[in-house]
Amino acid sequence: MKIRGRWLIVVSLVVLAGLLLAWILNRTAPAQHFTAKLERGAIHDVVEATGTINAVITVQVGSQVSGTISKLNVDFNSRVHKGDVVALIDPALFKGALLQAAADLENGKANLVAAKANLEKAKAALVQTKADYDRAVALTKNGVQSQQQLDLAKANYDSANAAVNGAAANVTQAEAQVNQKDAAVAVAQTNLDYTVIRSPIDGPVVARNVDVGQTVAASLQAPTIFTIAQDLRKMWVYAKTDESDVGNIKVGKPVSFKVDAFPKDTFHGVVSQVRMNATTVQSVVTYDTIIEFANPDEKLFPGMTAYVTIPVATVENVLKVPNTALRYKPPMVSEEILAIYKQYGIENGERVQGGEVAVVPNPGAATTTAPRVPKADTAVVWKLHPDNTMEPVKVSLGITDHAFTEVTVVLKGELKEGDDLIIRSVMAKGQTLGGIRR
Repeated sequence: MKIRGRWLIVVSLVVLAGLLLAWILNRTAPAQHFTAKLERGAIHDVVEATGTINAVITVQVGSQVSGTISKLNVDFNSRVHKGDVVALIDPALFKGALLQAAADLENGKANLVAAKANLEKAKAALVQTKADYDRAVALTKNGVQSQQQLDLAKANYDSANAAVNGAAANVTQAEAQVNQKDAAVAVAQTNLDYTVIRSPIDGPVVARNVDVGQTVAASLQAPTIFTIAQDLRKMWVYAKTDESDVGNIKVGKPVSFKVDAFPKDTFHGVVSQVRMNATTVQSVVTYDTIIEFANPDEKLFPGMTAYVTIPVATVENVLKVPNTALRYKPPMVSEEILAIYKQYGIENGERVQGGEVAVVPNPGAATTTAPRVPKADTAVVWKLHPDNTMEPVKVSLGITDHAFTEVTVVLKGELKEGDDLIIRSVMAKGQTLGGIRR
């Protein structure tokens, strides 16, 4: 029993010694760093936006007159040509209005004939009274007829002259009434013609908004009966682009986009216009970028959502740093980090923007398209050496694809392709960060 008790004591001491040693080692072990390689390659800077596919020209076909739809000759997706009859409105009331206007016109013409006859009658009476008046003047001069008879002849002559003028006015009035009734006939005929609704363009019917027997009321505005797209083989994407991106979007730029209906297909188009009319929603300002594309198979329909990618700059064979490395900061207090920056001659280690900084391309870098000229943009990345020591390096940055950013020039320190850049550090309680290369 004594021997067994001794063995238990020895085993307990060994276990305690192991636990103490492990605690001491963990306490002094440096932090674990996760790194990413500094690579060389291409960076494509793009503007991404969401838009809606629309036909180039969409016409809403409505009715100029109110009435009941008596016939529909087309339906959804029907192809029509300019001038085709697409719908009919019951013409009974309009035919009646046309017959009434035509009858009024004939009545006006008859009144005109009567007025002209009265004018001729008045002219004949004027001739007679004129002759009587002339004879009365001669007889009065010769003393055969009294002055009273001359005055009566003069009054008859003046009355006949006035009657001629009145008859002429009646003729003018009758002619005006004929013209008015003729215009009423034209209006009635036009309204009757409007009961036949024709297509104004060639294209497919996108929407039908009425059924046979439905009454349409054209009081303040023409009700929409059909919506017709001109030609779906050539369409537009209305993309909502942020105000910070429109300055980099140029007319003629190639564009690619995807739609939910064909997730495996990529469609291509060209920027045709950036419209100046801004849209503001909850203080977010966007502009419509119009993208023109061909749709020969008519696979894409109006109203589809398009996920647009507009390339604005591309660089080839450049050093590119992962964006996670740009966001990394050692788990130290700010004073310690600033002291390290000062030791390495880094005046401002925070990523800054504003002002002008010369962009120095990497040797051998080939630019396929003119890159977007960035604002002054610098950052500090932390390079991990093979001996687990860290070193801050200040760099000037170029364009980004939101995963990698171009390193245009190294301002403080040294970087080369294949260097390990710290993106995250994991420290257990009691662990140290590790050495800083001096």
